[in-house]
Amino acid sequence: MKKLIIRVSYMLLISITLFSCDEDVETPPLAVESQIIDLVNEYRKSIGKPELEMLSYISYECRVHSKNMAQGAVSFGHDGFGERVERIKSNIGGGGASGENVAYGYNSAKQVMEGWLNSSGHRANIEGNFSHIGIGAYQHNNGPVYYTQIFIKK
Repeated sequence: MKKLIIRVSYMLLISITLFSCDEDVETPPLAVESQIIDLVNEYRKSIGKPELEMLSYISYECRVHSKNMAQGAVSFGHDGFGERVERIKSNIGGGGASGENVAYGYNSAKQVMEGWLNSSGHRANIEGNFSHIGIGAYQHNNGPVYYTQIFIKK
């Protein structure tokens, strides 16, 4: 009975989260985001690098960019990256290095991670000397999922 109550409570928490999001940034595929962060940290650990700490504000900025790309408000790519980093750094502090990975069309966390690792520039960001990470995924009208991943050194 206790396990059932915990499961129902968890599902209620997820439902509240899904339906109370800022209307300007629709609900992201939260499970995929969490899985990507786990995969990044597993990979970093396998090559002797420290894990990255996820910060929700970085993920927020990532979700906004993913949404803008998915809806065609900006081109697929890194337009506005400098502004995103400035907002992040003013919100969380720090002034170190930063990097960004974007992707679209992958159907799972594993697939997008493999895509990034098979690209030297994206892999360099994943392996970089950063301390924090955020990830945002967004799908518009059953189209492809767009992903943005930002790395920050505080």
